Amino acid sequence: MGITSRMIPTEDASARKRETEEKLKQEQETLSFIRENLEKSDQLTKGMVSILSSFESRLMQLENSIIPVHKQTENLQRLQENVDKTLSCLDHVISYYHVAKDTDRIIREGPSGRLDEYLACIARIQKAVEYFQDNNPDSPELNTVKARFEKGKELLEAEFRSLLTRYSKPVPPILILDAISVDEDIELQEEVVLEHLPEAVLQDIICISGWLVEYGRNQDFMNVYFQIRSSQLDRSIKGLKDHFRKNSASSGILYSPAVQTKRKDTPTKKAPKRPGKDDVLDIEIDSYIHCISAFVKLAQSEYALLTEIIPEHHQKKTFDSLIQEALDNLMLEGDNIVSAARRAIMRHDYSAVLTIFPILRHLKMNKSEFDSTLQGTAASTKNKLPTLITSMETIGAKALEEFADSIKNDPDKEYNMPKDGTVHELTSNAILFLQQLLDFHETAGAMLASQVLGDTYNIPLDPRETSTASSSTSDFNKRLLSSYICKVLGNLQLNLLSKSKVYEDSALSAIFLHNNYNYILKSLEKSELIQLVTVTQRKAESSYRELIKQQIDIYQRSWLKVLEHLTDKNMPIFQPGAKLKDKERQVIKDKFKGFNDGLEELCKIQKGWAIPDKEQRDYIRQSQRKIVSHAYRAFVQRCANISFTKNPEKYHKYRPEEVEEMIEKLFDTSA
Repeated sequence: MGITSRMIPTEDASARKRETEEKLKQEQETLSFIRENLEKSDQLTKGMVSILSSFESRLMQLENSIIPVHKQTENLQRLQENVDKTLSCLDHVISYYHVAKDTDRIIREGPSGRLDEYLACIARIQKAVEYFQDNNPDSPELNTVKARFEKGKELLEAEFRSLLTRYSKPVPPILILDAISVDEDIELQEEVVLEHLPEAVLQDIICISGWLVEYGRNQDFMNVYFQIRSSQLDRSIKGLKDHFRKNSASSGILYSPAVQTKRKDTPTKKAPKRPGKDDVLDIEIDSYIHCISAFVKLAQSEYALLTEIIPEHHQKKTFDSLIQEALDNLMLEGDNIVSAARRAIMRHDYSAVLTIFPILRHLKMNKSEFDSTLQGTAASTKNKLPTLITSMETIGAKALEEFADSIKNDPDKEYNMPKDGTVHELTSNAILFLQQLLDFHETAGAMLASQVLGDTYNIPLDPRETSTASSSTSDFNKRLLSSYICKVLGNLQLNLLSKSKVYEDSALSAIFLHNNYNYILKSLEKSELIQLVTVTQRKAESSYRELIKQQIDIYQRSWLKVLEHLTDKNMPIFQPGAKLKDKERQVIKDKFKGFNDGLEELCKIQKGWAIPDKEQRDYIRQSQRKIVSHAYRAFVQRCANISFTKNPEKYHKYRPEEVEEMIEKLFDTSA
């Protein structure tokens, strides 16, 4: 046992030894392999180092050879670029010397039809001028291109004038009327656009204008512009005026059939015409009113066109010059209307002054738009319309005042008095004048307010209305006109009263006053004059009715001398069946004869008198018939059983019905 146990460890040791030796042998083989590989690696490294060293050497040699070549090449390229640039510059410079020759044909032929090409040539010439000025100011070429540039600019100016002249035409009258007319029934009415130049032509003109401003250093074209356009504006307005003269009286068709229009700011109803007055004056007034509106519309469209062509800082001045001729002609025509009115006043033809009322109203209604259109123009230009308005207001107020005085001072000429006691010409003319004035009551009221103070007519003024001298509200103007009309009516009443004294017969005088007062009252009531009168004279209507009643009473007194024969005065007192004395019979005979003669005389005379108003005529007849018939019937009845004559039919000539029929024929010249 002991031997076996010692042998086992020995065998293990041998095994481990063999194993260790085996591992050692493997390690030695691995080490040997590594050494061999390291040796090979060293050899390869040495070879690589040798190769790199050789390559570096060769690279350095190559670099030393290439760098000088590269630098030389760069220098050559730079030289080439310089040569190219120099040649390009030479070509560019040489081209300036050829500009005059190259552009000669195009410049000579002008810009018409090829504006873009022409402006390109001008640009080349302009650059040549700049080059020679900067680099060779003493060269003859500079003078050549300068002359060519000036020639080109001159032809551009000529083209500007030519295009404007050729394509600027007066606006047709029908188109103007369509533009200034308003149809109140169409809410969204398309505005009529006034195109003064074809679009292509306009663009050429704008292009030339821009060039002349920027490069041409020339403002003469602006004068050319306003002169040509000014002429067309004036011709457009004159064409409209001629259109009215040619067509108003004949056809009456003044507007384009395509547009149904209502005249803007013209009277809604025409004033009654004066006796013997034709339509010529009405046409002239209508024409002038429309020409004013046309001027505003055309001037606005001219300004819109001008802003596209003329530089901004020259627009207002050019526009001011452009509108002067047309504006001056309109103002001159307005002054002529004022002068004509002044001459009419001198002839005491006050109704002729009414021609200025529709014009004045139109001018005042359109003044704000007029002022807006002329905004920015010279003060002298803007003041022309206000000056004309002031002149019209002054002459109008003068006419109104002198008319009122003429009514008061119209002479009492016997031969001028109506023999039948009807309405006097002075009354009908005065009422006609006031009715015509009514159509322009606002204008007339403002006219009076502009010239006089309220106390001229004893009008109580509201403190707010007298705060400044020029303050005049619509209510104040209305009261002022009301007071004026009352003044005219008062003057008329005084004059009529004076004229009535020309009649020897007080009854005819009463009929005359009755007819005139009644005519005045009816005329006031039929128109809106009564409403205007009652603004300051609330009892005017009742006052006239009282005057009319007074004259009827006076007229009826003319029958007293007839009716007194039918009274009991001097009538004998007798018993029925008693025989009358000769004296008593004669009294009754005289009463019958007096009544018969008086009745016949009055009917004969008064049948030739006139009461034009049927209602009043019937009322007066019936009243008188009732009075006379009642008295006559009573008288006849009292005398029915009295034997005062053997020939009763000689004295009892008329039955009561016949008396009534005779009175029914009063104031009837045809009976």
